[in-house]
Amino acid sequence: MATYENSPTMLRGLPGPPLWVCVLLGLVMIAAGLLVLGDVVLFTVISAIFIGWTAIVAGGFEILHAFWTKGWGGFVWQLLLGVLYLACGIVLLSQPVASALLLTYALGLMLLVSGIVRMLVGIGHWQQSGWIMLASGLFGVLAGLIILTGFPATGLWVLGLLLGIDLLSHGIGWLTYALQPAARAAQ
Repeated sequence: MATYENSPTMLRGLPGPPLWVCVLLGLVMIAAGLLVLGDVVLFTVISAIFIGWTAIVAGGFEILHAFWTKGWGGFVWQLLLGVLYLACGIVLLSQPVASALLLTYALGLMLLVSGIVRMLVGIGHWQQSGWIMLASGLFGVLAGLIILTGFPATGLWVLGLLLGIDLLSHGIGWLTYALQPAARAAQ
């Protein structure tokens, strides 16, 4: 039986990426993040279009997979799921602004509900540092409420803002890694 370890020591024997690659990746991510933050509405719509194309591709593969594995059972369900993906993708592509609004509303609902659940879990596990989960849940609830109470205006900028922030933080993370003395010494 094989066992898999999740500790960082498992990867110690592998060489890290060259320092210049980390710096370049960090700078590219930061530039992309700034570009996205420069026009969050445009990139919100682009995100909806990208999700639409992704759904269409996934739906097509799901339908093909249903036919390839017909003898496995669940053919009708796989076929329906593929058609659902295709339909959602087509809707996202045909109405990208309305789709961005819908995706943002769904995100707000998900944040609100998951935040409430995390708060309840945190309260239930207070003795095991549940306050961390409670704080995380509170942040989720607040983020969900900000999105939902500002809707539909938030639907035009939230996805782009989150994408830009993610790209910036990713780039800063790579630069921080590259500039650490331990990372430089390993090169």
